[in-house]
Amino acid sequence: MGTWRAAVSDRALVICHRCGTSTEVPKPVSRGALCGCGADLRCCFNCRFHDRAAYNECGEPSAERVVEKDRSNFCDYFAPASRATSGASADASSMSELERLFSKK
Repeated sequence: MGTWRAAVSDRALVICHRCGTSTEVPKPVSRGALCGCGADLRCCFNCRFHDRAAYNECGEPSAERVVEKDRSNFCDYFAPASRATSGASADASSMSELERLFSKK
């Protein structure tokens, strides 16, 4: 009987918080990884634990506080989010949705 081994990718897909572009980078995501728009990819806004409603805006209770959430950091709990979670692109789309809802026609 043969052995079965799951394919494990050595790459991570990170979705930029600023422009929404998906970028594939080597795992672990390095502090120097940048999006084409110049935004840091290893930052709180691109992490699956980022949660604006949580204490320190982080869903990982053991993580240390990070002040500049859009900048690269040393957090050991960083894991790329499956979607853009925050930042300018999310704020802009939220504003355009509100303008659409409340505009007078």
